[in-house]
Amino acid sequence: MASAVKDSRPGYGQLLRTPSAWTFLLPGFLARQPFAMLTIGIVLLVQSTTGSYGTAGAVSAATGVSMALFAPQGGKLADRFGQRAVLIPGVLVHVAGVSALIVLALAHAPLWALLAVAVPTGASTPQVGPMVRARWAAKLGGTPLMPTAAAFESVTDEFTFVVGPVLATALCTGIHPAAGLIAEAVLTLAGGLLFASQRRTQPPVHRGQSDAHPRVSALSIPGVRVLIVAFLGIGSVFGGMQVSLTALTESIGQPGINGVLYGIFAGGNMLAGIVCGTLAWKVGPRRRLLVAYGLLALATTPLWAVTALPLLGAVGLVVGLCIAPALITGYTLVESLVPAAARTEAFTWLTGAVALGQAAAATSAGQLADRFGPSSGFLVPLAGTALALVVLLSLRAHLMPRPSKVVTGSAEAAGTPADERERELSHA
Repeated sequence: MASAVKDSRPGYGQLLRTPSAWTFLLPGFLARQPFAMLTIGIVLLVQSTTGSYGTAGAVSAATGVSMALFAPQGGKLADRFGQRAVLIPGVLVHVAGVSALIVLALAHAPLWALLAVAVPTGASTPQVGPMVRARWAAKLGGTPLMPTAAAFESVTDEFTFVVGPVLATALCTGIHPAAGLIAEAVLTLAGGLLFASQRRTQPPVHRGQSDAHPRVSALSIPGVRVLIVAFLGIGSVFGGMQVSLTALTESIGQPGINGVLYGIFAGGNMLAGIVCGTLAWKVGPRRRLLVAYGLLALATTPLWAVTALPLLGAVGLVVGLCIAPALITGYTLVESLVPAAARTEAFTWLTGAVALGQAAAATSAGQLADRFGPSSGFLVPLAGTALALVVLLSLRAHLMPRPSKVVTGSAEAAGTPADERERELSHA
């Protein structure tokens, strides 16, 4: 299988012809939609019942923080016991949590009650994206198609962030403030259970330690910790954009356009992801990440100063175009930094970092919007990406691949010639 893939030119067509790929891609796509609907659904429902963006941001932040803290533990358990064993109980708990949150919000329950329910709701959010990435890594690890798979997954993620917020916003503003979260719960139940039923494509379970698969925590790897900081900054863009766009469109009496503006932003991300997956990179992933992240920080600079909706849509599109290259490269680096026995955990750390950054940004942007006006919330993406860029530049040496990967090839070999790898090693 691997040798056949290596002899073929990397591309989406070759990727989608991978045996059994569609058996987990289709249910995985369905199960991902709720992830993009949860935060905006909570913001719209809680803001509707309380009248405060700060309160709405705090509840969504509690969900994101608990997701970020508990998701890696779920990934570690999935590596050890299998994805199905973790996914099924998680889906059931999550649906129960969302249902309780809806009831409490509509009953005008106090903030502490909403926060108490938000914690298990976020902790049990199904991490389908990392599980799909782990399945790709198990099938394609060490082949030129791994970067293509990373790009494809980024496109899929961003398509959900185009569809999810628009769908949730339309349901909340057109039908009922709780309709977005109700749809999220239904899709989680149906998609999560269907994905869990695809047992044949699960990555191998690593129950114990061996020479081939030593027991290691993904968090113990310095490069993973650096990537977590980078993904926190990316999460600050998502959270800051969601809350700030909502506040701005509400302030001018056009709440329905919120989903359109956010869809333009996410659409730029998706477009850039499609292009990235078609390119044969001659520059190493570490350098690509640094360049892409610098452009992302630069693109967020004018957001806070823009008030005209058409111009804001254009700037949001540029920001979206800069996110995908950073995300794709970060996920690609996992295959060269992390051993197979800890990859699901590593992917969940990164996904959790996005959620945590999103939650912190939603809270900060909500507080700024309440106190200083809706446009002030756009300062959060700028601050988050700028701080993360400083960390990336300072600790870039930790993003070099493990020695065994440099010798045998892998994700680095997928897009970087041997002489380029040697030059990067010599300058590490």
